[in-house]
Amino acid sequence: MSREKQKKAAAEFALKLVEKDVKIGLGTGSTANYFIEAAAAKVQREKLNTIFVPTSAVTTALAQKLGLSLKNIEEVPYLDFTVDGADEIDPSFRMIKGAGGALHREKIVASSSRFVVCICDESKKVDTLGKFPLPVEVSRWGVNPTAWKIEKALQHLGYTNVQMRLRANDAGQPFVTDSGNAIIDLKLENITDPERLENTFNNMPGVIEVGLFIGICGIVMIGTDKGVQELTRK
Repeated sequence: MSREKQKKAAAEFALKLVEKDVKIGLGTGSTANYFIEAAAAKVQREKLNTIFVPTSAVTTALAQKLGLSLKNIEEVPYLDFTVDGADEIDPSFRMIKGAGGALHREKIVASSSRFVVCICDESKKVDTLGKFPLPVEVSRWGVNPTAWKIEKALQHLGYTNVQMRLRANDAGQPFVTDSGNAIIDLKLENITDPERLENTFNNMPGVIEVGLFIGICGIVMIGTDKGVQELTRK
């Protein structure tokens, strides 16, 4: 089974969460899109009153096109579930997220949810985080000094030969998030202490959010060649 089929299978497996009187956060990315499409079909088919809270303009546009009932996080500050993908997830359910550029909003929505459900294909499972570039959302005012602080902090933590890249859009211009920020992608290869690294970024002026999602995900639905495997964090 291809990765795309695995992602779609995981997304459709998560449809059991879509019921009446339920409020669900919608992630951003290709796997989340499969869930949005499947959820829209179920809502229409069963005439459900499910409320959805999107995490990005891209997700909002797709959900609106498909006719889902949307609210923003200000209107619905507490959610039953958030369903989203991951760029990497380790055995402790720690994740790297943010390839779609929505990590700040994704973390606000996820942390406002009773349960966070990660849907992904088998390739996203890793023993150690870090092969996938770690996104750091930073203020557009002072990008260079923030990058300098990031570099120095990483050196202090023992990360050497780190590749840092200011994310660009398709036109080659600096990428701007829906919240108006920039993103610096870090190629770390091996994140030995994700909690310490997250805490370092959380205390750094200029950093808005880091794409480490730790202690947030409670359920993982993984598409495999043998079907969808559901795991719950202990």
